[in-house]
Amino acid sequence: MTWPVADGVLELGDLEVERGGVIRDARLAWQSHGTLNAARDNLVLYPCSFSARHQDLSWLIGPDGVLDPTRWFVVIPDMFSNGLSSSASQLDAYPDVVTPADNVRAQYRLVTEHFGVEVLAAAYGFSMGAQQAYHWAALHPDQVERAVVVCGSARTARHNLVMLSGLLRTLEAAPEHLGRGRFSAEPAAALRAFSHLYAGWALSQDFYREELDRSALGHRDLEAFLHTDWETAFAHQRAADLHAQMVTWSAADISGGGDLAASLRGIRARVLLMPSQTDLYFRVADNAAELPHLRSAELRPIPSVWGHRAGNPRANPADQAFLRNNVREWLEG
Repeated sequence: MTWPVADGVLELGDLEVERGGVIRDARLAWQSHGTLNAARDNLVLYPCSFSARHQDLSWLIGPDGVLDPTRWFVVIPDMFSNGLSSSASQLDAYPDVVTPADNVRAQYRLVTEHFGVEVLAAAYGFSMGAQQAYHWAALHPDQVERAVVVCGSARTARHNLVMLSGLLRTLEAAPEHLGRGRFSAEPAAALRAFSHLYAGWALSQDFYREELDRSALGHRDLEAFLHTDWETAFAHQRAADLHAQMVTWSAADISGGGDLAASLRGIRARVLLMPSQTDLYFRVADNAAELPHLRSAELRPIPSVWGHRAGNPRANPADQAFLRNNVREWLEG
Protein backbone atom coordinates (compact mmCIF):
# COMPACT_ATOMS: atom_id res chain seq x y z
CA MET A 1 0.00 0.00 0.00
CA THR A 2 1.23 3.49 -0.81
CA TRP A 3 0.41 6.88 0.70
CA PRO A 4 1.30 10.49 -0.12
CA VAL A 5 4.91 11.44 0.68
CA ALA A 6 6.25 14.97 0.25
CA ASP A 7 9.59 16.67 0.88
CA GLY A 8 10.31 20.33 1.43
CA VAL A 9 12.53 22.98 2.94
CA LEU A 10 11.27 25.91 4.99
CA GLU A 11 13.42 29.03 4.61
CA LEU A 12 13.62 30.63 8.05
CA GLY A 13 15.83 33.63 7.37
CA ASP A 14 18.41 34.57 10.00
CA LEU A 15 17.47 32.57 13.11
CA GLU A 16 18.66 33.78 16.50
CA VAL A 17 19.35 30.99 19.00
CA GLU A 18 18.81 31.16 22.75
CA ARG A 19 22.45 30.74 23.87
CA GLY A 20 23.71 33.47 21.54
CA GLY A 21 24.48 33.61 17.84
CA VAL A 22 22.54 33.37 14.61
CA ILE A 23 22.01 30.61 12.06
CA ARG A 24 22.34 32.66 8.88
CA ASP A 25 19.74 31.94 6.19
CA ALA A 26 18.48 29.04 8.26
CA ARG A 27 16.81 26.14 6.47
CA LEU A 28 14.57 23.46 7.95
CA ALA A 29 14.22 20.35 5.80
CA TRP A 30 11.21 18.08 6.30
CA GLN A 31 9.30 15.12 4.94
CA SER A 32 5.60 14.33 5.36
CA HIS A 33 3.66 11.07 5.15
CA GLY A 34 -0.09 10.92 4.69
CA THR A 35 -2.67 13.67 4.29
CA LEU A 36 -3.55 16.57 6.54
CA ASN A 37 -7.30 16.33 7.14
CA ALA A 38 -9.80 19.16 6.70
CA ALA A 39 -9.93 19.83 10.43
CA ARG A 40 -6.10 20.03 10.56
CA ASP A 41 -6.12 17.97 13.74
CA ASN A 42 -4.22 14.83 12.72
CA LEU A 43 -0.62 16.09 12.52
CA VAL A 44 1.94 13.94 14.36
CA LEU A 45 5.36 15.58 14.55
CA TYR A 46 8.24 13.09 14.52
CA PRO A 47 11.59 14.90 15.16
CA CYS A 48 14.92 13.31 14.26
CA SER A 49 17.23 11.44 16.60
CA PHE A 50 21.02 11.73 16.82
CA SER A 51 22.77 11.50 13.41
CA ALA A 52 19.48 10.53 11.70
CA ARG A 53 17.82 12.10 8.69
CA HIS A 54 14.16 11.79 7.78
CA GLN A 55 14.80 8.86 5.43
CA ASP A 56 16.37 6.93 8.32
CA LEU A 57 13.20 7.23 10.40
CA SER A 58 10.50 6.52 7.84
CA TRP A 59 10.74 2.73 8.29
CA LEU A 60 8.26 2.78 11.19
CA ILE A 61 5.62 4.68 9.21
CA GLY A 62 2.98 2.53 7.50
CA PRO A 63 -0.57 1.22 7.83
CA ASP A 64 0.78 -1.66 9.92
CA GLY A 65 3.64 0.34 11.44
CA VAL A 66 4.03 2.36 14.61
CA LEU A 67 2.64 5.52 12.96
CA ASP A 68 -0.19 4.93 10.48
CA PRO A 69 -0.13 7.50 7.61
CA THR A 70 -3.71 6.59 6.66
CA ARG A 71 -4.79 7.87 10.10
CA TRP A 72 -2.17 10.49 10.88
CA PHE A 73 -0.34 13.18 8.92
CA VAL A 74 3.23 12.45 10.00
CA VAL A 75 5.80 15.22 9.58
CA ILE A 76 9.51 14.55 10.14
CA PRO A 77 11.53 17.77 10.62
CA ASP A 78 15.27 17.35 10.16
CA MET A 79 17.23 18.47 13.21
CA PHE A 80 19.76 21.25 12.81
CA SER A 81 23.21 19.79 11.98
CA ASN A 82 21.93 16.55 10.50
CA GLY A 83 23.21 17.62 7.08
CA LEU A 84 19.81 18.41 5.54
CA SER A 85 18.70 21.32 7.70
CA SER A 86 21.25 24.07 8.38
CA SER A 87 24.35 22.37 9.76
CA ALA A 88 27.67 23.13 11.42
CA SER A 89 29.51 21.39 8.58
CA GLN A 90 28.02 23.89 6.10
CA LEU A 91 28.30 27.17 8.00
CA ASP A 92 31.51 28.69 9.35
CA ALA A 93 29.56 30.93 11.72
CA TYR A 94 27.27 28.20 13.07
CA PRO A 95 26.50 29.00 16.74
CA ASP A 96 28.46 27.21 19.44
CA VAL A 97 25.24 25.91 21.02
CA VAL A 98 21.95 25.16 19.30
CA THR A 99 19.48 23.74 21.80
CA PRO A 100 16.51 21.40 21.40
CA ALA A 101 14.35 24.45 22.15
CA ASP A 102 15.89 26.22 19.13
CA ASN A 103 14.92 23.24 16.99
CA VAL A 104 11.38 23.30 18.38
CA ARG A 105 10.99 27.02 17.68
CA ALA A 106 11.91 26.41 14.04
CA GLN A 107 9.56 23.42 13.90
CA TYR A 108 6.78 25.57 15.35
CA ARG A 109 7.06 27.84 12.34
CA LEU A 110 6.89 24.83 10.04
CA VAL A 111 3.76 23.54 11.76
CA THR A 112 1.92 26.86 12.06
CA GLU A 113 3.12 28.89 9.07
CA HIS A 114 3.59 26.21 6.45
CA PHE A 115 0.93 23.65 7.40
CA GLY A 116 -1.49 26.01 9.14
CA VAL A 117 -1.83 23.72 12.15
CA GLU A 118 -2.35 25.17 15.63
CA VAL A 119 -2.48 21.98 17.73
CA LEU A 120 -0.42 18.81 17.32
CA ALA A 121 -2.28 15.54 17.64
CA ALA A 122 1.01 14.22 19.01
CA ALA A 123 4.73 14.80 19.24
CA TYR A 124 6.50 11.46 18.88
CA GLY A 125 10.23 11.01 19.25
CA PHE A 126 13.06 8.59 19.92
CA SER A 127 16.26 9.60 21.76
CA MET A 128 17.08 13.20 20.77
CA GLY A 129 13.74 13.20 18.98
CA ALA A 130 12.14 12.30 22.31
CA GLN A 131 13.90 15.27 23.90
CA GLN A 132 12.36 17.51 21.24
CA ALA A 133 8.91 15.95 21.78
CA TYR A 134 9.26 16.70 25.50
CA HIS A 135 10.27 20.28 24.69
CA TRP A 136 7.21 20.68 22.45
CA ALA A 137 4.92 19.61 25.30
CA ALA A 138 6.66 21.98 27.75
CA LEU A 139 7.07 25.02 25.50
CA HIS A 140 3.63 24.78 23.90
CA PRO A 141 1.40 23.19 26.56
CA ASP A 142 -1.86 24.29 24.89
CA GLN A 143 -0.81 23.07 21.46
CA VAL A 144 0.21 19.44 22.06
CA GLU A 145 -2.44 16.84 22.83
CA ARG A 146 -0.12 13.85 23.28
CA ALA A 147 3.61 13.29 23.63
CA VAL A 148 5.31 9.94 23.12
CA VAL A 149 8.80 9.93 24.63
CA VAL A 150 10.76 6.83 23.52
CA CYS A 151 14.17 6.43 25.19
CA GLY A 152 14.44 10.10 26.10
CA SER A 153 14.20 12.45 29.06
CA ALA A 154 13.14 15.97 30.00
CA ARG A 155 16.69 16.90 30.97
CA THR A 156 19.94 15.21 29.97
CA ALA A 157 21.04 13.35 33.08
CA ARG A 158 24.49 13.75 34.64
CA HIS A 159 25.60 10.22 33.72
CA ASN A 160 24.42 10.90 30.17
CA LEU A 161 26.53 14.06 30.12
CA VAL A 162 29.59 12.00 31.10
CA MET A 163 29.03 9.70 28.12
CA LEU A 164 28.64 12.69 25.80
CA SER A 165 31.75 14.32 27.22
CA GLY A 166 33.82 11.26 26.35
CA LEU A 167 32.55 11.26 22.77
CA LEU A 168 33.10 14.98 22.37
CA ARG A 169 36.62 14.80 23.76
CA THR A 170 37.39 11.94 21.33
CA LEU A 171 36.53 14.15 18.36
CA GLU A 172 38.33 17.14 19.86
CA ALA A 173 41.51 15.10 20.37
CA ALA A 174 41.84 14.62 16.60
CA PRO A 175 44.73 16.53 15.01
CA GLU A 176 42.21 17.85 12.48
CA HIS A 177 40.21 19.62 15.20
CA LEU A 178 40.54 23.40 14.93
CA GLY A 179 38.54 24.23 18.06
CA ARG A 180 34.82 24.91 18.69
CA GLY A 181 33.83 21.73 16.91
CA ARG A 182 35.38 22.66 13.58
CA PHE A 183 37.76 20.45 11.60
CA SER A 184 40.33 21.05 8.86
CA ALA A 185 39.44 17.65 7.35
CA GLU A 186 37.33 14.70 8.34
CA PRO A 187 39.14 12.97 11.28
CA ALA A 188 38.95 9.37 10.09
CA ALA A 189 40.81 7.82 13.03
CA ALA A 190 38.80 9.80 15.58
CA LEU A 191 35.53 8.84 13.87
CA ARG A 192 36.55 5.18 14.02
CA ALA A 193 37.28 5.48 17.75
CA PHE A 194 34.03 7.40 18.20
CA SER A 195 32.04 4.60 16.55
CA HIS A 196 33.54 1.92 18.82
CA LEU A 197 32.78 3.98 21.93
CA TYR A 198 29.24 4.58 20.76
CA ALA A 199 28.67 0.86 20.15
CA GLY A 200 29.53 0.19 23.78
CA TRP A 201 26.86 2.61 25.00
CA ALA A 202 24.04 2.06 22.49
CA LEU A 203 23.57 -1.64 23.27
CA SER A 204 23.42 -3.34 26.63
CA GLN A 205 25.84 -5.74 28.26
CA ASP A 206 23.15 -8.39 27.93
CA PHE A 207 22.99 -7.85 24.17
CA TYR A 208 26.68 -8.62 23.88
CA ARG A 209 26.57 -11.43 26.43
CA GLU A 210 23.88 -13.16 24.36
CA GLU A 211 25.92 -12.51 21.16
CA LEU A 212 22.92 -11.02 19.41
CA ASP A 213 25.27 -9.30 16.99
CA ARG A 214 25.74 -12.80 15.56
CA SER A 215 22.47 -14.62 16.17
CA ALA A 216 20.06 -11.73 15.48
CA LEU A 217 22.05 -9.52 13.11
CA GLY A 218 24.03 -12.16 11.26
CA HIS A 219 27.57 -10.89 11.73
CA ARG A 220 30.32 -13.50 11.77
CA ASP A 221 32.05 -11.98 14.80
CA LEU A 222 32.30 -8.87 16.95
CA GLU A 223 34.88 -7.24 14.68
CA ALA A 224 32.56 -7.54 11.68
CA PHE A 225 29.66 -6.09 13.69
CA LEU A 226 31.69 -3.07 14.83
CA HIS A 227 32.95 -2.42 11.33
CA THR A 228 29.69 -2.88 9.44
CA ASP A 229 27.15 -1.42 11.85
CA TRP A 230 29.25 1.30 13.45
CA GLU A 231 32.47 2.26 11.66
CA THR A 232 30.82 2.40 8.26
CA ALA A 233 27.82 4.35 9.54
CA PHE A 234 29.82 7.06 11.28
CA ALA A 235 32.40 7.25 8.48
CA HIS A 236 29.66 8.85 6.35
CA GLN A 237 28.91 11.50 8.98
CA ARG A 238 30.56 14.91 9.15
CA ALA A 239 32.46 15.33 12.40
CA ALA A 240 31.33 18.95 12.80
CA ASP A 241 27.71 17.84 12.63
CA LEU A 242 28.19 15.02 15.14
CA HIS A 243 29.91 17.46 17.48
CA ALA A 244 27.15 20.05 17.13
CA GLN A 245 24.38 17.52 17.69
CA MET A 246 26.05 16.22 20.86
CA VAL A 247 26.26 19.79 22.13
CA THR A 248 22.50 20.06 21.43
CA TRP A 249 21.94 16.78 23.26
CA SER A 250 23.98 18.02 26.24
CA ALA A 251 21.88 21.20 26.39
CA ALA A 252 18.52 19.40 26.53
CA ASP A 253 16.46 20.68 29.47
CA ILE A 254 12.78 21.56 29.19
CA SER A 255 13.18 23.99 32.10
CA GLY A 256 16.03 25.90 30.47
CA GLY A 257 18.14 25.40 33.59
CA GLY A 258 15.30 26.24 35.95
CA ASP A 259 12.81 24.25 38.02
CA LEU A 260 12.40 20.92 36.23
CA ALA A 261 9.52 19.74 38.41
CA ALA A 262 7.59 22.94 37.72
CA SER A 263 8.17 22.58 33.98
CA LEU A 264 6.91 18.99 34.10
CA ARG A 265 3.82 20.10 36.03
CA GLY A 266 3.12 22.67 33.32
CA ILE A 267 2.76 20.00 30.62
CA ARG A 268 -0.89 19.44 29.73
CA ALA A 269 -0.41 16.77 27.08
CA ARG A 270 -1.00 13.11 27.83
CA VAL A 271 2.52 11.67 28.00
CA LEU A 272 3.66 8.14 27.28
CA LEU A 273 7.15 7.41 28.61
CA MET A 274 8.77 4.39 26.95
CA PRO A 275 12.35 3.87 28.13
CA SER A 276 14.24 0.68 27.41
CA GLN A 277 14.84 -1.44 30.50
CA THR A 278 18.51 -1.81 29.53
CA ASP A 279 19.27 1.65 28.09
CA LEU A 280 22.64 2.76 29.42
CA TYR A 281 22.08 6.52 29.17
CA PHE A 282 18.33 7.28 29.06
CA ARG A 283 17.53 5.26 32.15
CA VAL A 284 14.12 4.02 33.33
CA ALA A 285 14.90 5.74 36.63
CA ASP A 286 15.06 9.13 34.89
CA ASN A 287 11.53 8.76 33.50
CA ALA A 288 10.31 7.29 36.80
CA ALA A 289 11.51 10.45 38.55
CA GLU A 290 9.64 12.62 36.03
CA LEU A 291 6.38 10.67 36.24
CA PRO A 292 4.99 12.03 39.56
CA HIS A 293 5.21 15.61 38.27
CA LEU A 294 3.27 14.99 35.05
CA ARG A 295 -0.50 15.58 35.06
CA SER A 296 -1.43 12.68 32.80
CA ALA A 297 1.28 10.17 32.04
CA GLU A 298 2.13 6.51 31.98
CA LEU A 299 5.47 4.72 32.17
CA ARG A 300 5.76 1.62 29.96
CA PRO A 301 9.36 0.36 29.82
CA ILE A 302 10.33 -1.70 26.78
CA PRO A 303 11.28 -5.19 28.06
CA SER A 304 14.41 -5.61 25.98
CA VAL A 305 18.13 -6.44 26.12
CA TRP A 306 18.80 -4.22 23.08
CA GLY A 307 19.69 -1.21 25.20
CA HIS A 308 19.02 2.18 23.62
CA ARG A 309 18.33 0.59 20.25
CA ALA A 310 15.16 -0.99 21.64
CA GLY A 311 13.53 2.38 20.95
CA ASN A 312 14.44 2.23 17.25
CA PRO A 313 13.96 -1.51 16.63
CA ARG A 314 14.21 -1.73 12.87
CA ALA A 315 16.03 -5.08 13.07
CA ASN A 316 14.27 -6.33 16.20
CA PRO A 317 10.75 -7.73 15.59
CA ALA A 318 9.87 -8.32 19.25
CA ASP A 319 10.65 -4.76 20.35
CA GLN A 320 9.07 -3.42 17.18
CA ALA A 321 5.80 -5.19 18.02
CA PHE A 322 5.89 -3.89 21.61
CA LEU A 323 6.48 -0.33 20.39
CA ARG A 324 3.81 -0.57 17.71
CA ASN A 325 1.12 -2.01 19.95
CA ASN A 326 1.66 0.41 22.82
CA VAL A 327 2.03 3.57 20.72
CA ARG A 328 -1.00 2.83 18.54
CA GLU A 329 -3.11 2.11 21.63
CA TRP A 330 -1.93 5.31 23.29
CA LEU A 331 -2.55 7.51 20.26
CA GLU A 332 -6.11 6.25 19.90
CA GLY A 333 -6.86 6.29 23.63
